[in-house]
Amino acid sequence: METTGKIVGVNGNMISVAFEGAVAQNEVGYALVVTSESTQRLMSEVVRIRGRVADMQVFEDTRGLQIDDVVEFSGNMLTAELGPGLLKQIYDGLQNPLPRLAEQCGFFLQRGTYLPALDRESKWAFKPTAAPGDRLTAGETLGTVPEGIFEHRIMLPFKLDGVYTVKSIVAAGSYTVEKEIAVLSDGDGNDISVTMMQRWPVKLPITCFEERLRPTVTMTTRIRTVDTFFPVALGGTYCIPGPFGAGKTVLQQTTSRYADVDIVVIVACGERAGEVVETLREFPELKDPRTGKSLMDRTIIICNTSSMPVAAREASVYTGVTLASYYRQMGLNVLMMADSTSRWAQALRELSGRLEEIPGEEAFPAYLESLIANFYERAGLVLLKDGSKGSVTIGGTVSPAGGNFDEPVTQATLKVVGAFHGLSRARSDARRFPAIDPLDSWSKYPSVIENKRVEKLRSILRAGNDVNQMMKVVGEEGTSIDDFMNYLKSEFLDAAYMQQDAYNDVDAATPVERQREMFDLAEKAMLSQYAYSDKAEARKFFQGIVQDFIDWNLTLSDLPEYTQRRDAIAKKIEEAAAHA
Repeated sequence: METTGKIVGVNGNMISVAFEGAVAQNEVGYALVVTSESTQRLMSEVVRIRGRVADMQVFEDTRGLQIDDVVEFSGNMLTAELGPGLLKQIYDGLQNPLPRLAEQCGFFLQRGTYLPALDRESKWAFKPTAAPGDRLTAGETLGTVPEGIFEHRIMLPFKLDGVYTVKSIVAAGSYTVEKEIAVLSDGDGNDISVTMMQRWPVKLPITCFEERLRPTVTMTTRIRTVDTFFPVALGGTYCIPGPFGAGKTVLQQTTSRYADVDIVVIVACGERAGEVVETLREFPELKDPRTGKSLMDRTIIICNTSSMPVAAREASVYTGVTLASYYRQMGLNVLMMADSTSRWAQALRELSGRLEEIPGEEAFPAYLESLIANFYERAGLVLLKDGSKGSVTIGGTVSPAGGNFDEPVTQATLKVVGAFHGLSRARSDARRFPAIDPLDSWSKYPSVIENKRVEKLRSILRAGNDVNQMMKVVGEEGTSIDDFMNYLKSEFLDAAYMQQDAYNDVDAATPVERQREMFDLAEKAMLSQYAYSDKAEARKFFQGIVQDFIDWNLTLSDLPEYTQRRDAIAKKIEEAAAHA
Protein backbone atom coordinates (compact mmCIF):
# COMPACT_ATOMS: atom_id res chain seq x y z
CA MET A 1 0.00 0.00 0.00
CA GLU A 2 1.37 3.40 -1.02
CA THR A 3 2.03 5.77 1.86
CA THR A 4 0.83 9.35 1.53
CA GLY A 5 0.94 12.35 3.81
CA LYS A 6 -0.05 15.99 4.06
CA ILE A 7 2.20 18.99 4.45
CA VAL A 8 1.93 20.63 7.88
CA GLY A 9 4.81 23.10 7.54
CA VAL A 10 6.97 24.75 4.87
CA ASN A 11 10.33 26.34 5.70
CA GLY A 12 12.27 27.18 2.54
CA ASN A 13 13.17 23.91 0.83
CA MET A 14 12.21 21.99 4.00
CA ILE A 15 8.70 20.64 4.44
CA SER A 16 7.15 18.81 7.41
CA VAL A 17 4.75 16.04 6.43
CA ALA A 18 2.22 14.25 8.65
CA PHE A 19 1.91 10.66 7.39
CA GLU A 20 0.12 7.40 8.07
CA GLY A 21 1.83 4.09 7.38
CA ALA A 22 5.52 3.21 7.07
CA VAL A 23 8.15 5.79 6.12
CA ALA A 24 11.94 5.26 6.23
CA GLN A 25 14.90 7.57 6.68
CA ASN A 26 16.27 8.79 3.30
CA GLU A 27 13.12 7.61 1.51
CA VAL A 28 12.16 9.59 -1.58
CA GLY A 29 8.76 11.23 -1.84
CA TYR A 30 7.00 13.64 -4.18
CA ALA A 31 5.24 16.81 -3.06
CA LEU A 32 2.33 17.58 -5.40
CA VAL A 33 1.74 21.13 -6.61
CA VAL A 34 -1.70 21.03 -8.18
CA THR A 35 -2.91 23.88 -10.41
CA SER A 36 -5.75 24.15 -12.91
CA GLU A 37 -3.26 23.56 -15.75
CA SER A 38 -1.09 20.76 -14.39
CA THR A 39 0.22 18.76 -11.44
CA GLN A 40 3.92 19.04 -10.62
CA ARG A 41 5.63 16.32 -8.60
CA LEU A 42 8.60 17.74 -6.67
CA MET A 43 11.16 15.14 -5.60
CA SER A 44 11.97 15.19 -1.87
CA GLU A 45 13.96 13.12 0.61
CA VAL A 46 13.18 12.22 4.20
CA VAL A 47 15.94 13.62 6.42
CA ARG A 48 14.31 13.22 9.84
CA ILE A 49 11.33 11.40 11.34
CA ARG A 50 9.65 12.61 14.54
CA GLY A 51 6.77 10.32 15.47
CA ARG A 52 4.19 10.64 12.69
CA VAL A 53 5.85 13.70 11.11
CA ALA A 54 8.62 13.45 8.52
CA ASP A 55 10.90 16.38 7.72
CA MET A 56 11.78 16.30 4.03
CA GLN A 57 14.16 18.37 1.93
CA VAL A 58 12.76 19.25 -1.49
CA PHE A 59 15.23 19.12 -4.38
CA GLU A 60 13.32 21.86 -6.24
CA ASP A 61 11.99 25.37 -5.71
CA THR A 62 9.10 25.06 -3.21
CA ARG A 63 7.16 28.03 -4.57
CA GLY A 64 3.43 27.20 -4.55
CA LEU A 65 3.56 24.47 -1.88
CA GLN A 66 0.89 24.97 0.80
CA ILE A 67 -0.34 23.41 4.02
CA ASP A 68 -2.42 20.26 3.36
CA ASP A 69 -0.83 19.60 -0.03
CA VAL A 70 -0.36 15.89 -0.66
CA VAL A 71 3.01 14.08 -0.51
CA GLU A 72 3.41 10.62 -2.04
CA PHE A 73 6.12 8.35 -0.65
CA SER A 74 7.89 6.06 -3.13
CA GLY A 75 9.15 3.39 -0.74
CA ASN A 76 12.64 3.70 -2.26
CA MET A 77 15.78 5.59 -1.36
CA LEU A 78 17.41 8.09 -3.73
CA THR A 79 18.97 5.81 -6.34
CA ALA A 80 21.22 6.03 -9.40
CA GLU A 81 20.64 4.09 -12.60
CA LEU A 82 23.68 1.99 -13.45
CA GLY A 83 24.31 0.44 -16.84
CA PRO A 84 25.86 1.02 -20.27
CA GLY A 85 25.48 4.54 -21.61
CA LEU A 86 26.71 6.54 -18.61
CA LEU A 87 29.93 7.70 -20.28
CA LYS A 88 29.83 11.03 -22.17
CA GLN A 89 26.72 12.07 -20.24
CA ILE A 90 26.05 15.36 -18.45
CA TYR A 91 23.70 14.95 -15.48
CA ASP A 92 22.32 17.14 -12.74
CA GLY A 93 22.61 16.11 -9.09
CA LEU A 94 19.58 13.80 -9.36
CA GLN A 95 20.99 12.09 -12.49
CA ASN A 96 18.67 13.83 -14.93
CA PRO A 97 20.37 14.03 -18.35
CA LEU A 98 20.69 17.78 -18.89
CA PRO A 99 20.95 17.78 -22.72
CA ARG A 100 17.68 15.84 -23.01
CA LEU A 101 16.08 18.06 -20.36
CA ALA A 102 17.10 21.09 -22.43
CA GLU A 103 15.51 19.54 -25.54
CA GLN A 104 12.27 19.05 -23.67
CA CYS A 105 12.16 22.25 -21.58
CA GLY A 106 14.21 24.78 -23.52
CA PHE A 107 16.70 27.16 -21.89
CA PHE A 108 14.87 27.24 -18.55
CA LEU A 109 14.49 23.86 -16.85
CA GLN A 110 11.03 23.19 -15.49
CA ARG A 111 10.78 21.92 -11.93
CA GLY A 112 9.21 18.54 -11.43
CA THR A 113 10.60 17.22 -14.74
CA TYR A 114 12.58 14.00 -14.33
CA LEU A 115 13.93 11.89 -17.19
CA PRO A 116 15.51 8.41 -17.21
CA ALA A 117 19.28 8.59 -16.79
CA LEU A 118 19.89 5.81 -19.35
CA ASP A 119 18.52 5.87 -22.88
CA ARG A 120 15.75 3.26 -23.16
CA GLU A 121 15.89 3.07 -26.97
CA SER A 122 19.63 2.46 -27.56
CA LYS A 123 20.67 -1.13 -28.16
CA TRP A 124 23.90 -2.61 -26.85
CA ALA A 125 25.82 -5.56 -28.28
CA PHE A 126 25.63 -8.04 -25.39
CA LYS A 127 28.04 -10.97 -25.27
CA PRO A 128 27.36 -13.52 -22.52
CA THR A 129 30.26 -14.82 -20.42
CA ALA A 130 28.16 -16.87 -17.98
CA ALA A 131 26.24 -20.03 -18.89
CA PRO A 132 23.15 -21.76 -17.48
CA GLY A 133 24.10 -23.62 -14.32
CA ASP A 134 26.81 -21.19 -13.25
CA ARG A 135 26.66 -20.17 -9.60
CA LEU A 136 27.40 -16.49 -9.06
CA THR A 137 27.22 -13.82 -6.37
CA ALA A 138 26.46 -10.09 -6.48
CA GLY A 139 28.90 -8.12 -8.63
CA GLU A 140 30.09 -11.07 -10.72
CA THR A 141 29.86 -10.82 -14.50
CA LEU A 142 27.05 -12.19 -16.67
CA GLY A 143 28.36 -10.71 -19.92
CA THR A 144 29.90 -7.65 -21.52
CA VAL A 145 28.96 -4.89 -23.94
CA PRO A 146 31.39 -2.53 -25.69
CA GLU A 147 31.18 1.05 -24.39
CA GLY A 148 33.72 3.24 -26.16
CA ILE A 149 37.20 1.85 -25.50
CA PHE A 150 36.00 -0.24 -22.53
CA GLU A 151 34.36 -3.61 -22.03
CA HIS A 152 31.36 -2.73 -19.88
CA ARG A 153 30.58 -5.62 -17.54
CA ILE A 154 26.94 -6.53 -17.00
CA MET A 155 26.96 -7.73 -13.41
CA LEU A 156 24.63 -9.47 -11.00
CA PRO A 157 22.69 -6.72 -9.20
CA PHE A 158 24.60 -5.47 -6.19
CA LYS A 159 21.53 -5.77 -3.96
CA LEU A 160 21.43 -9.58 -4.23
CA ASP A 161 22.62 -11.49 -1.17
CA GLY A 162 23.93 -15.04 -1.35
CA VAL A 163 24.66 -17.42 -4.22
CA TYR A 164 22.45 -17.56 -7.33
CA THR A 165 22.25 -20.07 -10.16
CA VAL A 166 21.98 -18.86 -13.76
CA LYS A 167 18.76 -20.45 -15.01
CA SER A 168 18.86 -18.93 -18.49
CA ILE A 169 20.79 -16.25 -20.37
CA VAL A 170 20.19 -14.70 -23.78
CA ALA A 171 22.40 -15.39 -26.79
CA ALA A 172 24.80 -12.75 -28.10
CA GLY A 173 22.90 -9.90 -29.72
CA SER A 174 21.74 -6.30 -29.41
CA TYR A 175 19.37 -5.44 -26.56
CA THR A 176 18.05 -2.38 -24.75
CA VAL A 177 18.89 -1.76 -21.08
CA GLU A 178 15.38 -2.83 -20.02
CA LYS A 179 15.40 -6.13 -21.93
CA GLU A 180 15.68 -9.25 -19.76
CA ILE A 181 19.07 -10.82 -20.41
CA ALA A 182 19.13 -13.50 -17.72
CA VAL A 183 17.00 -15.32 -15.18
CA LEU A 184 18.56 -16.30 -11.86
CA SER A 185 17.36 -18.83 -9.31
CA ASP A 186 17.95 -18.41 -5.59
CA GLY A 187 18.27 -21.15 -3.00
CA ASP A 188 14.49 -21.30 -2.50
CA GLY A 189 13.80 -21.77 -6.20
CA ASN A 190 12.55 -18.22 -6.79
CA ASP A 191 13.27 -16.70 -10.19
CA ILE A 192 14.87 -13.28 -10.49
CA SER A 193 14.87 -11.36 -13.76
CA VAL A 194 18.05 -9.42 -14.63
CA THR A 195 18.44 -6.62 -17.19
CA MET A 196 21.52 -4.65 -18.24
CA MET A 197 20.41 -1.83 -15.92
CA GLN A 198 20.27 -1.81 -12.13
CA ARG A 199 19.60 0.80 -9.46
CA TRP A 200 21.61 1.48 -6.33
CA PRO A 201 21.01 3.89 -3.40
CA VAL A 202 23.54 6.70 -3.79
CA LYS A 203 24.15 7.10 -0.05
CA LEU A 204 25.19 3.48 0.42
CA PRO A 205 28.69 2.37 -0.68
CA ILE A 206 28.98 -0.51 -3.17
CA THR A 207 30.84 -3.31 -1.39
CA CYS A 208 30.61 -6.27 -3.80
CA PHE A 209 34.35 -6.91 -3.79
CA GLU A 210 36.65 -9.43 -2.18
CA GLU A 211 39.03 -7.19 -0.25
CA ARG A 212 39.95 -3.55 0.24
CA LEU A 213 43.66 -2.92 -0.39
CA ARG A 214 46.09 -0.26 0.74
CA PRO A 215 46.74 2.38 -1.97
CA THR A 216 50.45 2.14 -2.85
CA VAL A 217 50.67 2.73 -6.62
CA THR A 218 51.18 6.34 -7.67
CA MET A 219 48.46 7.87 -9.84
CA THR A 220 50.71 9.76 -12.23
CA THR A 221 49.25 13.09 -13.35
CA ARG A 222 52.25 14.36 -15.40
CA ILE A 223 52.23 17.44 -13.18
CA ARG A 224 55.78 17.53 -11.81
CA THR A 225 54.97 19.19 -8.49
CA VAL A 226 52.26 16.60 -7.80
CA ASP A 227 53.99 13.42 -8.97
CA THR A 228 57.36 14.24 -7.41
CA PHE A 229 56.61 16.20 -4.24
CA PHE A 230 52.94 15.62 -3.34
CA PRO A 231 51.83 12.40 -5.08
CA VAL A 232 48.39 10.80 -5.10
CA ALA A 233 47.88 7.03 -5.08
CA LEU A 234 45.34 5.08 -7.11
CA GLY A 235 42.47 4.59 -4.69
CA GLY A 236 43.68 7.44 -2.49
CA THR A 237 42.20 10.80 -1.53
CA TYR A 238 43.45 14.35 -1.85
CA CYS A 239 42.14 17.87 -1.50
CA ILE A 240 42.93 21.15 -3.26
CA PRO A 241 41.98 24.10 -1.06
CA GLY A 242 42.65 27.56 -2.38
CA PRO A 243 41.24 31.04 -2.91
CA PHE A 244 39.39 32.10 -6.04
CA GLY A 245 41.69 32.66 -9.01
CA ALA A 246 44.47 30.41 -7.73
CA GLY A 247 44.16 27.96 -10.62
CA LYS A 248 41.93 25.16 -9.28
CA THR A 249 39.99 24.79 -12.55
CA VAL A 250 43.10 24.58 -14.76
CA LEU A 251 44.69 22.11 -12.34
CA GLN A 252 41.55 19.96 -12.44
CA GLN A 253 41.37 19.97 -16.23
CA THR A 254 45.05 19.10 -16.58
CA THR A 255 44.65 16.25 -14.09
CA SER A 256 41.52 14.97 -15.87
CA ARG A 257 43.32 14.92 -19.19
CA TYR A 258 46.65 13.38 -18.24
CA ALA A 259 46.08 11.35 -15.04
CA ASP A 260 46.81 7.66 -15.38
CA VAL A 261 43.18 6.59 -14.92
CA ASP A 262 40.54 5.02 -17.15
CA ILE A 263 37.48 7.14 -16.36
CA VAL A 264 36.97 10.62 -14.95
CA VAL A 265 33.83 11.70 -13.03
CA ILE A 266 33.56 15.46 -12.48
CA VAL A 267 31.04 16.76 -9.95
CA ALA A 268 30.41 20.50 -9.98
CA CYS A 269 28.51 20.86 -6.72
CA GLY A 270 27.53 24.48 -6.29
CA GLU A 271 30.19 26.19 -8.39
CA ARG A 272 29.33 29.38 -10.23
CA ALA A 273 27.43 28.76 -13.46
CA GLY A 274 30.07 30.52 -15.57
CA GLU A 275 32.80 28.11 -14.43
CA VAL A 276 30.61 25.07 -15.10
CA VAL A 277 29.69 26.36 -18.57
CA GLU A 278 33.41 26.75 -19.27
CA THR A 279 33.95 23.12 -18.27
CA LEU A 280 31.04 21.92 -20.41
CA ARG A 281 32.34 23.82 -23.43
CA GLU A 282 36.00 22.90 -23.08
CA PHE A 283 35.85 19.20 -22.17
CA PRO A 284 34.44 18.03 -25.54
CA GLU A 285 37.22 20.05 -27.21
CA LEU A 286 40.02 18.56 -25.10
CA LYS A 287 41.96 15.84 -26.88
CA ASP A 288 42.44 12.61 -24.96
CA PRO A 289 46.18 11.80 -25.18
CA ARG A 290 45.35 8.10 -24.80
CA THR A 291 42.95 7.77 -27.77
CA GLY A 292 43.34 10.98 -29.75
CA LYS A 293 39.58 11.46 -29.50
CA SER A 294 37.47 13.72 -27.28
CA LEU A 295 38.15 13.49 -23.54
CA MET A 296 34.36 13.33 -23.01
CA ASP A 297 34.40 9.76 -24.36
CA ARG A 298 35.63 8.57 -20.95
CA THR A 299 34.13 11.31 -18.79
CA ILE A 300 30.90 11.79 -16.83
CA ILE A 301 29.95 15.30 -15.70
CA ILE A 302 27.47 15.97 -12.91
CA CYS A 303 26.69 19.62 -12.42
CA ASN A 304 24.59 21.36 -9.85
CA THR A 305 25.54 25.02 -10.10
CA SER A 306 25.03 27.70 -7.46
CA SER A 307 21.93 28.88 -9.34
CA MET A 308 20.29 25.42 -9.14
CA PRO A 309 18.38 24.13 -6.07
CA VAL A 310 20.67 24.04 -3.03
CA ALA A 311 19.33 20.74 -1.71
CA ALA A 312 20.45 18.87 -4.84
CA ARG A 313 24.09 19.79 -4.13
CA GLU A 314 24.23 17.16 -1.43
CA ALA A 315 22.79 14.53 -3.77
CA SER A 316 25.28 15.40 -6.54
CA VAL A 317 28.43 14.27 -4.68
CA TYR A 318 26.82 10.96 -3.70
CA THR A 319 25.55 10.38 -7.25
CA GLY A 320 29.07 11.03 -8.56
CA VAL A 321 30.83 8.64 -6.20
CA THR A 322 28.20 5.95 -6.88
CA LEU A 323 28.84 6.12 -10.64
CA ALA A 324 32.60 6.03 -9.97
CA SER A 325 32.21 2.96 -7.71
CA TYR A 326 30.13 1.22 -10.40
CA TYR A 327 32.95 1.45 -12.92
CA ARG A 328 35.43 0.37 -10.25
CA GLN A 329 33.51 -2.92 -10.09
CA MET A 330 34.62 -3.50 -13.71
CA GLY A 331 38.30 -3.45 -12.77
CA LEU A 332 38.81 0.14 -13.93
CA ASN A 333 40.66 3.01 -12.29
CA VAL A 334 38.32 5.96 -11.78
CA LEU A 335 39.14 9.52 -10.75
CA MET A 336 36.31 11.51 -9.17
CA MET A 337 36.78 15.24 -8.65
CA ALA A 338 34.31 17.26 -6.59
CA ASP A 339 34.33 21.02 -7.13
CA SER A 340 33.76 22.42 -4.62
CA THR A 341 33.06 20.56 -1.40
CA SER A 342 32.72 23.94 0.34
CA ARG A 343 29.47 24.51 -1.56
CA TRP A 344 28.30 21.04 -0.58
CA ALA A 345 29.08 21.84 3.06
CA GLN A 346 27.12 25.09 2.76
CA ALA A 347 24.12 23.09 1.57
CA LEU A 348 24.52 20.87 4.64
CA ARG A 349 24.65 24.00 6.81
CA GLU A 350 21.43 25.28 5.29
CA LEU A 351 19.72 21.94 5.80
CA SER A 352 20.91 21.78 9.41
CA GLY A 353 19.57 25.30 10.01
CA ARG A 354 16.16 24.36 8.63
CA LEU A 355 16.10 21.36 10.98
CA GLU A 356 16.92 23.74 13.87
CA GLU A 357 19.84 21.58 15.00
CA ILE A 358 22.45 22.86 17.44
CA PRO A 359 25.11 24.44 15.19
CA GLY A 360 28.79 23.70 15.30
CA GLU A 361 31.69 25.96 14.34
CA GLU A 362 30.69 28.75 11.90
CA ALA A 363 27.12 27.37 11.97
CA PHE A 364 28.08 24.20 10.10
CA PRO A 365 26.39 21.06 11.48
CA ALA A 366 28.16 19.45 14.40
CA TYR A 367 28.46 16.21 12.38
CA LEU A 368 30.22 17.88 9.40
CA GLU A 369 33.49 16.00 10.03
CA SER A 370 31.65 12.68 10.06
CA LEU A 371 29.89 13.36 6.75
CA ILE A 372 33.10 14.48 5.05
CA ALA A 373 34.93 11.40 6.36
CA ASN A 374 32.16 9.08 5.14
CA PHE A 375 32.34 10.64 1.68
CA TYR A 376 36.12 10.29 1.29
CA GLU A 377 36.02 6.76 2.72
CA ARG A 378 34.19 5.68 -0.42
CA ALA A 379 37.46 6.00 -2.31
CA GLY A 380 39.70 2.96 -2.33
CA LEU A 381 41.63 0.29 -4.19
CA VAL A 382 39.78 -3.03 -4.16
CA LEU A 383 40.40 -6.62 -5.16
CA LEU A 384 37.39 -7.91 -7.09
CA LYS A 385 35.96 -11.41 -6.97
CA ASP A 386 37.54 -12.35 -10.32
CA GLY A 387 41.03 -11.37 -9.11
CA SER A 388 41.22 -8.05 -10.96
CA LYS A 389 41.69 -4.69 -9.23
CA GLY A 390 39.77 -1.43 -9.50
CA SER A 391 40.06 1.90 -7.78
CA VAL A 392 38.22 5.12 -7.06
CA THR A 393 40.46 8.11 -6.36
CA ILE A 394 38.67 11.14 -4.89
CA GLY A 395 40.01 14.66 -5.22
CA GLY A 396 37.96 17.44 -3.69
CA THR A 397 38.56 21.15 -4.10
CA VAL A 398 37.77 23.44 -1.18
CA SER A 399 37.03 27.16 -1.53
CA PRO A 400 37.66 28.65 1.93
CA ALA A 401 36.57 32.25 2.31
CA GLY A 402 39.58 34.53 1.94
CA GLY A 403 41.85 31.52 1.46
CA ASN A 404 41.67 30.77 5.21
CA PHE A 405 42.70 27.13 5.66
CA ASP A 406 41.69 27.21 9.33
CA GLU A 407 37.97 27.22 8.51
CA PRO A 408 35.94 24.06 9.40
CA VAL A 409 35.52 22.47 5.94
CA THR A 410 39.25 22.59 5.12
CA GLN A 411 40.23 21.32 8.56
CA ALA A 412 37.69 18.48 8.50
CA THR A 413 38.94 17.47 5.05
CA LEU A 414 42.61 17.53 6.06
CA LYS A 415 41.89 14.99 8.80
CA VAL A 416 40.80 12.30 6.34
CA VAL A 417 42.66 12.79 3.04
CA GLY A 418 46.03 11.33 2.13
CA ALA A 419 47.43 14.33 0.25
CA PHE A 420 47.04 18.09 0.61
CA HIS A 421 47.66 20.41 -2.35
CA GLY A 422 47.27 23.84 -0.81
CA LEU A 423 47.04 26.60 -3.39
CA SER A 424 48.71 29.87 -2.46
CA ARG A 425 47.39 33.34 -3.28
CA ALA A 426 50.96 34.70 -3.18
CA ARG A 427 52.13 32.13 -5.75
CA SER A 428 49.21 32.74 -8.09
CA ASP A 429 49.69 36.51 -7.83
CA ALA A 430 53.35 35.96 -8.75
CA ARG A 431 52.17 33.82 -11.72
CA ARG A 432 53.83 30.70 -10.36
CA PHE A 433 51.61 27.89 -11.60
CA PRO A 434 50.57 25.38 -10.50
CA ALA A 435 50.20 27.50 -7.38
CA ILE A 436 50.63 24.54 -4.99
CA ASP A 437 52.51 25.83 -1.95
CA PRO A 438 55.61 23.57 -1.66
CA LEU A 439 56.06 24.42 2.03
CA ASP A 440 52.51 23.89 3.33
CA SER A 441 51.45 20.95 1.14
CA TRP A 442 52.09 17.31 1.99
CA SER A 443 51.37 13.73 0.93
CA LYS A 444 51.37 10.32 2.60
CA TYR A 445 51.68 8.43 -0.70
CA PRO A 446 54.81 7.17 -2.51
CA SER A 447 56.45 9.48 -5.06
CA VAL A 448 57.80 8.59 -8.49
CA ILE A 449 61.21 9.65 -7.06
CA GLU A 450 62.89 8.09 -4.03
CA ASN A 451 61.58 9.80 -0.90
CA LYS A 452 65.02 10.61 0.58
CA ARG A 453 66.03 12.51 -2.54
CA VAL A 454 62.78 14.48 -2.59
CA GLU A 455 63.09 15.43 1.08
CA LYS A 456 66.67 16.63 0.53
CA LEU A 457 65.52 19.13 -2.08
CA ARG A 458 62.52 20.17 0.00
CA SER A 459 64.88 20.99 2.88
CA ILE A 460 66.78 23.35 0.54
CA LEU A 461 63.44 24.88 -0.48
CA ARG A 462 62.62 25.56 3.16
CA ALA A 463 66.07 26.98 3.84
CA GLY A 464 65.79 29.22 0.78
CA ASN A 465 62.40 30.48 1.91
CA ASP A 466 63.83 31.34 5.35
CA VAL A 467 66.62 33.32 3.69
CA ASN A 468 64.11 35.10 1.47
CA GLN A 469 62.11 36.17 4.52
CA MET A 470 65.28 37.31 6.24
CA MET A 471 66.39 39.34 3.19
CA LYS A 472 63.12 41.28 3.32
CA VAL A 473 64.36 42.65 6.66
CA VAL A 474 68.17 42.91 6.38
CA GLY A 475 68.48 43.13 2.59
CA GLU A 476 70.69 41.14 0.27
CA GLU A 477 73.86 42.80 1.54
CA GLY A 478 73.19 41.52 5.06
CA THR A 479 73.06 37.90 3.89
CA SER A 480 76.03 35.52 3.83
CA ILE A 481 77.04 33.97 0.50
CA ASP A 482 76.12 30.48 1.74
CA ASP A 483 72.60 31.60 2.70
CA PHE A 484 72.29 33.48 -0.58
CA MET A 485 73.24 30.32 -2.51
CA ASN A 486 70.46 28.41 -0.72
CA TYR A 487 68.06 31.14 -1.76
CA LEU A 488 69.19 30.96 -5.41
CA LYS A 489 68.95 27.16 -5.41
CA SER A 490 65.39 27.23 -4.04
CA GLU A 491 64.37 29.81 -6.65
CA PHE A 492 65.99 27.67 -9.35
CA LEU A 493 64.06 24.53 -8.33
CA ASP A 494 60.80 26.50 -8.18
CA ALA A 495 61.21 28.12 -11.60
CA ALA A 496 62.84 25.25 -13.49
CA TYR A 497 61.06 22.19 -12.10
CA MET A 498 57.95 23.05 -10.11
CA GLN A 499 56.41 25.61 -12.45
CA GLN A 500 54.64 24.26 -15.51
CA ASP A 501 52.88 25.90 -18.46
CA ALA A 502 49.45 24.24 -18.69
CA TYR A 503 48.83 25.85 -22.09
CA ASN A 504 52.02 24.58 -23.74
CA ASP A 505 51.63 21.25 -25.54
CA VAL A 506 55.01 19.97 -24.31
CA ASP A 507 55.31 21.46 -20.83
CA ALA A 508 51.69 20.82 -19.81
CA ALA A 509 52.35 17.11 -19.27
CA THR A 510 55.68 15.56 -18.30
CA PRO A 511 55.85 11.72 -18.49
CA VAL A 512 57.36 9.96 -15.50
CA GLU A 513 60.60 9.00 -17.27
CA ARG A 514 61.17 12.59 -18.32
CA GLN A 515 60.39 13.76 -14.78
CA ARG A 516 63.07 11.46 -13.43
CA GLU A 517 65.58 12.73 -15.98
CA MET A 518 64.72 16.35 -15.11
CA PHE A 519 64.91 15.63 -11.38
CA ASP A 520 68.37 14.07 -11.75
CA LEU A 521 69.68 17.21 -13.44
CA ALA A 522 67.91 19.58 -11.03
CA GLU A 523 69.29 17.58 -8.10
CA LYS A 524 72.78 17.85 -9.57
CA ALA A 525 72.43 21.64 -9.76
CA MET A 526 71.02 21.86 -6.23
CA LEU A 527 73.56 19.63 -4.46
CA SER A 528 76.72 20.79 -6.24
CA GLN A 529 79.10 23.08 -4.35
CA TYR A 530 79.96 26.37 -6.02
CA ALA A 531 82.86 28.74 -5.22
CA TYR A 532 81.14 32.01 -6.03
CA SER A 533 82.16 34.84 -3.71
CA ASP A 534 80.28 37.48 -5.66
CA LYS A 535 76.50 37.37 -5.35
CA ALA A 536 76.00 38.94 -8.75
CA GLU A 537 78.01 36.17 -10.43
CA ALA A 538 76.06 33.50 -8.53
CA ARG A 539 72.76 35.08 -9.54
CA LYS A 540 73.87 35.29 -13.17
CA PHE A 541 74.79 31.61 -13.20
CA PHE A 542 71.48 30.43 -11.74
CA GLN A 543 69.42 32.76 -13.92
CA GLY A 544 71.22 31.29 -16.91
CA ILE A 545 70.52 27.66 -16.07
CA VAL A 546 66.90 28.50 -15.14
CA GLN A 547 66.38 29.82 -18.66
CA ASP A 548 68.22 26.83 -20.12
CA PHE A 549 65.96 24.51 -18.09
CA ILE A 550 62.80 26.31 -19.29
CA ASP A 551 63.95 26.00 -22.92
CA TRP A 552 64.60 22.31 -22.29
CA ASN A 553 61.13 21.90 -20.72
CA LEU A 554 59.54 23.22 -23.93
CA THR A 555 61.50 20.85 -26.20
CA LEU A 556 59.98 17.64 -27.54
CA SER A 557 61.90 14.64 -26.21
CA ASP A 558 62.24 13.02 -29.64
CA LEU A 559 64.09 16.01 -31.14
CA PRO A 560 67.92 16.14 -31.22
CA GLU A 561 67.75 19.52 -29.43
CA TYR A 562 66.39 17.74 -26.38
CA THR A 563 69.61 15.80 -25.74
CA GLN A 564 71.78 18.74 -26.75
CA ARG A 565 70.12 21.09 -24.24
CA ARG A 566 70.25 18.53 -21.46
CA ASP A 567 73.96 17.91 -22.02
CA ALA A 568 74.65 21.65 -22.22
CA ILE A 569 72.99 22.23 -18.82
CA ALA A 570 74.95 19.35 -17.26
CA LYS A 571 78.20 20.73 -18.67
CA LYS A 572 77.49 24.23 -17.25
CA ILE A 573 76.84 22.77 -13.80
CA GLU A 574 80.01 20.65 -13.91
CA GLU A 575 82.15 23.58 -15.02
CA ALA A 576 80.78 25.85 -12.29
CA ALA A 577 81.25 23.16 -9.63
CA ALA A 578 84.78 22.36 -10.82
CA HIS A 579 85.98 25.75 -9.58
CA ALA A 580 84.66 25.11 -6.07
